[in-house]
Amino acid sequence: MQHHPRKRFGQNFLHDPGVIQRILNAFAPMPGQQPLVQHLVEIGPGQGALTAGLLEIAEAVDVIELDRDLIKPLAERFGDPRLRIHQADALTFDLCALLSPSTHRLRLIGNLPYNISTPLLFRFLEQADCIEDLHLMLQKEVVDRIIAAPGSKVYGRLSVMVQTVCSAQRLFLVSAGAFRPAPKVSSAVVRLRPHRPLPYPLVDRPWHARLVAAAFAQRRKTLRNSLAGLVSPEQMIALGIDPAARAETLSIADFATLANASNACID
Repeated sequence: MQHHPRKRFGQNFLHDPGVIQRILNAFAPMPGQQPLVQHLVEIGPGQGALTAGLLEIAEAVDVIELDRDLIKPLAERFGDPRLRIHQADALTFDLCALLSPSTHRLRLIGNLPYNISTPLLFRFLEQADCIEDLHLMLQKEVVDRIIAAPGSKVYGRLSVMVQTVCSAQRLFLVSAGAFRPAPKVSSAVVRLRPHRPLPYPLVDRPWHARLVAAAFAQRRKTLRNSLAGLVSPEQMIALGIDPAARAETLSIADFATLANASNACID
């Protein structure tokens, strides 16, 4: 399949057979599970490096590809009725619409374009109710932020938003040479599993997202200043949270507690 990677789509095509197999091994059904994945969704199949292996372990595969020039080559390469190709933008695609009466949840896999990986992650979190798990290739720095613990220099908005909804595990690193063209950064594969139920339930998820974004908007500010107009110092103190602390010191539970309590006080 001849195709020149396009910078505007953030295309870096995976070609290393060893890395491809390692991803498939991480994604394959575990001992005791059904021999086939019931319903699988691949984000950004590109030239189909992962798709071929996915068809060997899945009953049905939906792939979402934005680049229309890749649609026909993918269809011609595989010609498998179990493969459904959607020429669409994953940022706006309704994953839950892919569910069928026999499919309770989807399993998601993809080598995400690094230039829009964070918006894509937030979009997937919005649809977590219909997702069983996610195995994603991302820039290593993004994965580091996802799995970071409170107090870490890279703990921030992304850490809180992902860990509120999912458990997160970095599986392994991938060198730049595994891609064509080689990116200027290292990559990593992360496994996300949506919590069921949420360990820290939220009364109002948009309000929680607004608070977290405000808290980390200027990391050097104290909570008293970064959340001014949203949460009063008195409310923080009542919850056992120091208004003089900075956002990176708060745990996932702290942010949930703060959002729920302050939401109850909104007129």
